Amino acid sequence: MQKMREFLYPRNGFRRAVEYLGHRLKRLPDSPNKVAKGIAVGVFTSFTPFFGFHFVISAALAWTLRGNILAAIIGTFFGNPATFPVIVAVNLWLGCEVFGLGDHGGSGFEFEVVAVAFAKAFLGLWTAVKSLFWDVETPFALLSDFMTDLFIPYLVGGFLPGLFCSIVVYLIAVPTVQAYQKRRRDRLRKRAVARLKAQAAKAAASKQEG
Repeated sequence: MQKMREFLYPRNGFRRAVEYLGHRLKRLPDSPNKVAKGIAVGVFTSFTPFFGFHFVISAALAWTLRGNILAAIIGTFFGNPATFPVIVAVNLWLGCEVFGLGDHGGSGFEFEVVAVAFAKAFLGLWTAVKSLFWDVETPFALLSDFMTDLFIPYLVGGFLPGLFCSIVVYLIAVPTVQAYQKRRRDRLRKRAVARLKAQAAKAAASKQEG
C-alpha cells in the first residue's frame, strides 16, 4: 500500500522543492496579474484527477490564459500530502452526490483507499498499452469500474471546489505580489542610491588625494 501511495506522490523532497519554488515565485518578473493567474491555474489543476500530469496541464492552461507558466507549476503544489486527503474527500463526496452514487459504494472516501485505486488504475492503463504490443491480458472491467466509481466523480466533483479555491487564491495573490514587487523595487533602488553615493564619495576622495 505504501508503494502505491508513493506512486501517486513521493513524500521525500517536497519541503525542499516547495521552498525552492517559493523563492523562485518571489522573483518572477511578470506582472502581478499574470503571476496570480498562473498560481490560480495551478491550484485549480491540483483538484483534477490527472495525477502525474498536473505540471503539464497547469502549464498549458497558463499559456492559454496568458498567465505565468512557472507560477502555474508552483500553484500545483497546493495539492500536497497535507491537502490531498481533504481534496479527495471533498471531490468524491460532491461528485458522488452529483451522480447519485451514495457513499462511494460503501468504501467511503478514505484517502488510502482512493490512492491505491488510482495507482492500480494507472498500472492497468500501462498494461493496456503493453497489450498493444504483447500478448497481455488487460483488466478492462477494473478500468471501467474505476472510471465510473472514482475518476469521473472526482473530475466532476473537483470543478466547483477547484474553481472556488483558485478564485480566492487569485484575489489574495494579486495584492500580495504587488506588495512584494514594490518592496523589492524599493530595496533595489536604495541599494542603487547607496552604490552611487559610495562611488561619488570614492571619486571625491581620490580627487582630494590627487
